[in-house]
This record gives sequence, structure tokens and C-alpha cells, in this order.
Amino acid sequence: MFVILIWGVFLFTTVGGQQQQPLAIKALAERKASQLPDGPLFWRIQNFPTLAVAQAAAGPWGLAVEAGGKVWLFKLGPKGEAAGGGEVIEVGPLPRVAASEYLLRINEATGPTGSVTAVHTHPGSEAFFVLAGEQCIRTSHGVIRVQAGQLANGHEANTPMQVSSCGSTDLHALVMFLVDATKPFSSPATLP
Repeated sequence: MFVILIWGVFLFTTVGGQQQQPLAIKALAERKASQLPDGPLFWRIQNFPTLAVAQAAAGPWGLAVEAGGKVWLFKLGPKGEAAGGGEVIEVGPLPRVAASEYLLRINEATGPTGSVTAVHTHPGSEAFFVLAGEQCIRTSHGVIRVQAGQLANGHEANTPMQVSSCGSTDLHALVMFLVDATKPFSSPATLP
């Protein structure tokens, strides 16, 4: 496998000499935190009528974004914590990471069937929410398939993985990260 990397963006991957289209990854929002809520952590996801209303409800562990024609609030905290606004869905518990500073980040992943990322790691946990299509997350533990409308927890920090659009329609997914802010956000890796 050969990967072309420019300015921190994976341009394309070749497997067996065959070029594959990259999965497009875009950072939508991020914030740093010096501490995390106590206890098991979950990402709570809900829609709001405007970005301003979502930002006002974000608190120290929330990120408000616009994606897929909606306004979303992703808030890190304990399971079942009360929240204003509409219906809440949750994913977790997340694998905790010990760090002196944390980065909370929401990425948007899009691409046609067959598009992939290079094999990589993150210094923390991630969770996935697929809006359209189907996403596959390949690790040494196997493949997690996440269909439209579904959520999935990722693996422990520094787990090598490759993410792809594996459904019959284009992928549109939102990815929630809780990582060590003192380390590189993403690092190249290999799968066994």
C-alpha cells in the first residue's frame, strides 16, 4: 500500500497498484478542555433549530455544527443527562484517555462507495454517526459496519484502522473524537 499525504490530508491510497478514491474528511468543530466529566462518558447528539441556540446549550464539553441540512449539538457527559431541545441519542461508553489536555472534535466524512482513508491511529477514542450510506471501520479486530441512522463506538486509543464508504450509496457520516490534545491528531499506521 502507498499513501500520498500533503498538508495533513490523505489524497489517495493505492492498494496493489490500484488507486482508490479518498474518503473526504472535514473538521467541523473542535475545542480543548483541561478536564473531563466524571464517570463513564457518552456523546449525546441532538438537533436544534439554529446554530446560535445549539452553541448556547453547548457548555464546556459540547460542540455545535451544521451538517446534512441540520444543526447538531454533540455533548460529552454522563449517560441520560438532561438536555434542552429535541430528541437525544447517545453513544458510549467511550474508552477514556488520560491526558493533561483534551481535544473534542467533530469531523464530517463523505465519499462514494469504495472511497477509503489511509490506515491511521488517533490518540484517543472516536464514535461514528452515519447520516447516509454505510461506513466500514477495519481494524485488527475485524470490520464494524455502520448503516444510515446508526451509531457505533470506536476502539481504544492508538488502534490502527482504515475507514471506508462500503454501502451502495454515497457515505455521509459525522465522527466524534475525544483525544489527547498534546499528541498529533492522526498518525500513519499499518494493519497486521
